[in-house]
Amino acid sequence: ARMGTVMPLSAWYVTAALLAPCGYVLQDVVADAMSVEAVPHADGQGQPLPEAETKSLHTTMQTFGRIALIGGSSAAAALNVALFDGADALPQEGKGALYGFVFSLALLIPVISLSGVALAIWQKWRKAAQLRRAGAAEAEIRARIELPREPVTPNHWYFIGGGAFVLLSLAVGLGDVPYSQEIVFSGSMGIVLLLMRQLVAVLPTDQARALIGTAIIIFVYRATPLRGPGATWFEIDVLGFDQQFLSVLALITSLLTLAGMLIFRPMMASRPITWIVAFLAITEAVLSLPNIALYYGAHHWTAAMTGGLVDARFIAMVDTAVESPLGQVAMIPMLAWIARNAPSGLKATFFAVMASFTNLALSASSLGTKYLNEIFLVTREVTDSAGTITTPADYSQLGMLLITVGVILLLAPLTAIFVIQNSRFRTSE
Repeated sequence: ARMGTVMPLSAWYVTAALLAPCGYVLQDVVADAMSVEAVPHADGQGQPLPEAETKSLHTTMQTFGRIALIGGSSAAAALNVALFDGADALPQEGKGALYGFVFSLALLIPVISLSGVALAIWQKWRKAAQLRRAGAAEAEIRARIELPREPVTPNHWYFIGGGAFVLLSLAVGLGDVPYSQEIVFSGSMGIVLLLMRQLVAVLPTDQARALIGTAIIIFVYRATPLRGPGATWFEIDVLGFDQQFLSVLALITSLLTLAGMLIFRPMMASRPITWIVAFLAITEAVLSLPNIALYYGAHHWTAAMTGGLVDARFIAMVDTAVESPLGQVAMIPMLAWIARNAPSGLKATFFAVMASFTNLALSASSLGTKYLNEIFLVTREVTDSAGTITTPADYSQLGMLLITVGVILLLAPLTAIFVIQNSRFRTSE
């Protein structure tokens, strides 16, 4: 199947294999690639749109794509919370029936997707009919309603790369190899870098270097380590956060991420990627301070000063509300750049390979989190069946862990920006 900007169907299997180690969902790439079709390339008179307006439109479309994906997953999560309420008390047959009902509801997903395709076909037919009534020739009608496209041809490098990743994953997974996470990450990175080298070769030198520089900056930003499970253990055991409150924080994060992307959309459309990443890095470093303050007991002082209003839960909710939109913002400018500048016959491949590279940063972040938690050891109390403590709780090093993460959040992206902007890979505005 050939869908204009989308690569041949056989290549999707290779792309899916490459995205697997990153935890990247294939539908995300499909949405990014197909969103290109929704952005007009000419005005009502058929004249090409100015570059600034095109940039704004692509940024808006990529933002809407992110909102749709996050909104869908949030809606599914909220629905599951409601459907599985009290499921623990059901007999096994009842649980099976409930799962069957959930899977039946999932059949609505392709119906929704197909309805979007039908709507797009109807809109294109209506536009063509309007132009015919206005007396436009068939050639002009096609030029007005269809994007300029280049031929799509298979590239054997992507099949080789996908096969290499499959072999690597099978060898490491079936062989129970030590350091398997590091090996898969290194192998995946090597494969993706090889594919990136082949991919950017079709771009002009300046554009290729700018795209590589942009991808590196976003990679470093997304590769910064997280706090790890010790911080959540501390919130539950010491601060008294229960699972319901943590679920509320997760729901706040999802909802405010949607709102935040709309709020930040004008900034993403008008600011260069270096400014955006620097802003995000500084903001996230500042927002790590409340978590550090909670560890050192600042909530006792604030609660005493405010009559118990600004307690640990209040601080956590405010911090979550401010921080939640930031994580999804950094990817949107790069996706918009690809939508505008990648060759029409390779846009989906650009989306897949560049997203694979930047999402490998999440694996790097996971490795960094693991290493930091091995340096700053945090343990939670563990008891055996008799109630005897086998592992005592020890949060004494959690403070230094939180401080270290905050410093890395600030310095790593800013250092990457400084190095890239003073190299031949300087990003474009």
